[in-house]
Amino acid sequence: MANLKIGVVGLWHLGCVLCTVWSRLGNQVIGFDYDQDLVHNLQKTIPPIYEPDLTESIQKGLDAGNLLFSNQMSSLAQCDFIFLSYDTPVLDDDSSDTSILLKSVMDAGSIMQDKAVLIVSSQTPVGFCSVLRERLKEQNPALDLAYSPENLRLGEAIECYLHPGRIILGTADADTESRCLDLFSQINAEVICMRLESAEMVKHGINSFLAMSITFSNHLADMCEITGAVIDDVVRGMKTDVRIGPKAYLAPGIGFSGGTLGRDLQVLRKKNVEAKKNASLFGIIHDLNHSRKQDIVCRFEEIVGGLMNKRIGVLGLTYKPGTSTLRRSLPVEIADLIIERGAEVKVYDPRADYAELEGDTKFEITHSIADVSEKVDALILLTEWADFKTYPWGDVAGLMKKPVLFDTKNFLDQTSMKSCGFQYYSIGR
Repeated sequence: MANLKIGVVGLWHLGCVLCTVWSRLGNQVIGFDYDQDLVHNLQKTIPPIYEPDLTESIQKGLDAGNLLFSNQMSSLAQCDFIFLSYDTPVLDDDSSDTSILLKSVMDAGSIMQDKAVLIVSSQTPVGFCSVLRERLKEQNPALDLAYSPENLRLGEAIECYLHPGRIILGTADADTESRCLDLFSQINAEVICMRLESAEMVKHGINSFLAMSITFSNHLADMCEITGAVIDDVVRGMKTDVRIGPKAYLAPGIGFSGGTLGRDLQVLRKKNVEAKKNASLFGIIHDLNHSRKQDIVCRFEEIVGGLMNKRIGVLGLTYKPGTSTLRRSLPVEIADLIIERGAEVKVYDPRADYAELEGDTKFEITHSIADVSEKVDALILLTEWADFKTYPWGDVAGLMKKPVLFDTKNFLDQTSMKSCGFQYYSIGR
């Protein structure tokens, strides 16, 4: 079922990936966003965020003539399917701001042709897709809505979408389900069909489970330090249990950030409160993760012998490798906490988009590992960029006041770092 007309509403990370993939599969794709500057940049092959192969894929679609960008909703009037792909904004308390989703559905519904389907891929609180569907059908009963949550990983997003393993599809109508199945037949993956609310809950469930795994790993690593166990050995042993498995999300560190996991935890916490149930596991996980950054800074303060008037170098500022975004980045929050405790901070990240930071930065931005290391009392690694793994660290220890490095991701080889002259500290070892 190739050569369809497909619209994509919302052109940040998810939307750009959807545009490139569906055009690559042989469809006519029009990407829409209300932000005129964003659209103009995409027309010049400038995406709003770094993602491997994204710029090249956009250029191929533009050159082939089957990918266009517009800030006019009317340009989507002849589309067979429209994907709603805004990265749902997350407020400071990790709750969802769904206003842009509602506005987009109302505006799209006013121009969509009969029998067209709007597929929501943005994250929505459970029950919200039914609200959007009602609003859509109030405008035109011949339209319908489905929910297929994104399953992307920053740094691997295009391949993730093309080879997802499985696709979750939520609908409230058999004909709509059938049409969406025809659409997704272009992607070689099992499509698991269910009702709208179940599809929304699948997304909440996956992210909450991952969040729980991260929090569990952090606490297990703390217990390893207390008892003399080594977290690497413990995780390796645990993953051999068939009930856990080799791909289990067991990676101790600074906690999760970026808003995605926290948003799902807050949705389920709110539902738990509304239902007047007992203490919410989801809320507890959220709170434990929130306090993790303080634990990390306290541990670093102990390692360094106090942070007041110390000069600190931070390695990595994006919330994970493979992306340029600093939105809701936990490494940024940790850097700010270190500054609050009286330290001067220099930072280095190979991809960070510092334009995303609001106001004046409190830290000094440097452009190499050598620059961030020069004359500092200690380094703290917060993002596990591949560049750090292969760097010749033997050249760095001599640049520092004290060759102290706290690797919060257990990313570097401790034997190698010690041989380079570092006092090397990690998590759970």
